[in-house]
Amino acid sequence: MLLPVAISVLVGAFAQRITGMGFALIASPALVILLGPFDGVIIVNVCAVLSSLLILPRVWKQVEWRRFAWLVVPALVGTLFGTLAATAVPGPWLQLGIGALVIVALTVTLLVTRTEHVVHGAPPAILTGAASGFMNSAAGVGGPALSVYAVASRWSQTGFAATAQAYFIVIGSAALASKLATTGWQLPELEPGAWPWVIAALLVGLVLGELLHARISHRAARIAVIAIAYLGGAAALVDGALELLG
Repeated sequence: MLLPVAISVLVGAFAQRITGMGFALIASPALVILLGPFDGVIIVNVCAVLSSLLILPRVWKQVEWRRFAWLVVPALVGTLFGTLAATAVPGPWLQLGIGALVIVALTVTLLVTRTEHVVHGAPPAILTGAASGFMNSAAGVGGPALSVYAVASRWSQTGFAATAQAYFIVIGSAALASKLATTGWQLPELEPGAWPWVIAALLVGLVLGELLHARISHRAARIAVIAIAYLGGAAALVDGALELLG
């Protein structure tokens, strides 16, 4: 089980460096299937925070701090409700919910790209932050809501990718702290010696992304992230359904 976990982390970190988001989209469905809904999402939160911390110094000057503030405050409120949902909902149902959240959010993202309407001001950012915080805490996938807002507001890729790192650090840390507090600060029980391999996979993914991001168009990277995330969301739905039927 350690190899597929490490591969999921590596590919997620690679996508995060290339597009500014995508770690949770790619890694969360696979890790939920491999480790269970609660432990899987905690691993996603840990690795997502670490990857954003490592990327942020590279993009610090492009962070749009005003927009960051409008997003992150409501996201912290959404995080609290997401944590309650994650601890109260049975595992198979939560797994179904995780798969559905990924698929619905990605579909909305694609639909938004076909419209010419542009959103402005604080209300859309506040709504986005609340939805993203809830989804990140409950399912480890706060990125799709942020991506929908970025497309709808015609946010530049450079500003979005940079600001997203600071945003994911805050909401990922909040989600992780709230979840660990509800379990007595117990980390997921991985195989002996697994954590060094998970961190190594994270670093390898980020290094590969750093080396190749200038050679890969943002459009091609986004398409790949969406396609892989769709497959992951569908797999989580199927696995949750099989557990309920079994």
